[in-house]
Amino acid sequence: MRWSFKVARIAGIEVRLHITLVLFLAWIGFSYYRMGGAAAAMDGLLFVVALFGCVLLHEFGHAIAARAFGIQTPDITMLPIGGVARLQRMPDKPWQELVVAIAGPLVNVVIAIILVLWMGHTTDLGHLERLHQPDSSMLPKLATVNIGLVVFNLIPAFPMDGGRILRSLLAMTLPYARATQIAAWIGQALAFVFGFIGLFYNPMLIFIAFFVFIGAQQEAAMAQMKDISLGVPVSEAMVTHLVKLTSRATLDDAVEAMLRTSQHEFPVVDDRDAILGVLIRDDLIAALKRHGVGALVVDHMRRDLPVVTLDQAFDDAFREMQECGCPALPVVDRVGRFVGLITPENVGELMMVRSLRPAAGRPAWRAG
Repeated sequence: MRWSFKVARIAGIEVRLHITLVLFLAWIGFSYYRMGGAAAAMDGLLFVVALFGCVLLHEFGHAIAARAFGIQTPDITMLPIGGVARLQRMPDKPWQELVVAIAGPLVNVVIAIILVLWMGHTTDLGHLERLHQPDSSMLPKLATVNIGLVVFNLIPAFPMDGGRILRSLLAMTLPYARATQIAAWIGQALAFVFGFIGLFYNPMLIFIAFFVFIGAQQEAAMAQMKDISLGVPVSEAMVTHLVKLTSRATLDDAVEAMLRTSQHEFPVVDDRDAILGVLIRDDLIAALKRHGVGALVVDHMRRDLPVVTLDQAFDDAFREMQECGCPALPVVDRVGRFVGLITPENVGELMMVRSLRPAAGRPAWRAG
C-alpha cells in the first residue's frame, strides 16, 4: 500500500504502518497533552498503541487461519481506521471463508476474556464514553474496546468480517455470486440506516456508512468477475493488438510506442518472439529521469511476471494476477511464443462485454 513503511516481519508477514497512522498518533499525543500534560500524553499513547496491537492480533488471526488453507498473507498494513491483511486470495470453499472471517473477531474475544479475568471483574460499555479522559483506567478501556471491535466487525456488511461470514453462510446453499450480491444488498441497506442516523446523532456514522457502501460494491464486483470468468479461456480475454519491443530497443523506442498507442505495458521479446519481460509505463518514466532515452529497455523491464498459456482458464490467470499484484501477465502459445497480454484494463472490459452475453446462444455484440 502506498505511503506505508515496513516496521517488522512476524511469521513471514510484513507489518507496515501507514503514514496517516503516525500522524494520528501524533494528534492523539498532542490532544492528551493539552488535557493533562506529559503524563496524560504518555498514558494516552500507550493505550492507543495497545489498542492497535489488539487490531494487529485480529489481522494475524485472519492470516493464520488463511495459512491453514494454503493462502499466504504478504503483509498487514495498519491504518487509523484499523488493519488490512492482504490475503493472496480468498478461500474457494464457503466453510473455509467462514473460518478465515471469524478468526479475527475470535482473537478479540479471547483478548477481552483474558483482560476481564486479569482484572477480576466484568467491564461495561460505559468505558467507551470515557475513552478521551486521561484519568480512565487502561485495562477496563482496553477490554471494552475489544468487545466493541467484536460487535462492530460482526455487523453483516462488507468489508467487515460480518459481511464475509454472512456471504459464506449463504454460499453454502446458493451460488457464490448470488450469495455475495445478497450480502452486498444487506450491507448497503445498513449503510443507508447508518447514514440516516448519523445525520441526526453522530457524524462518524456517515463515514462508516460510506465505507460500508463502497465495500459492498467492491465485493459484488469481484464476485461478478469470478462468476463471469468461469469457463473462459485466456485466449478469449487477452489483448493481442500490441506494440512489442525487441531486446535491442531503447527507452526512446518505448517512449515513441507509448505516444503512438494507449498501451501502459510493453512486452519485450527476443528474435524468436519468446517473452523476456514487460516494460511498465511507470518504470519507463522513472528510468527516463535517471538514465535518459539511450538506456536499453531490458535493463528496466519486469522479468518476474508469471507467464500463462492460451488454453489456461482465465479465472486461474486472474487469481494469479491478484496473488502476485502483477500489472500484466504475458500469454504464450504451446511453443512458448508471445501472443498477448492480460491487463487490468482488459479484465474490466471482459466483465462489461461478458455481462451482455445472453443466457444461451451467441453473444449480444455478434447478434444479427
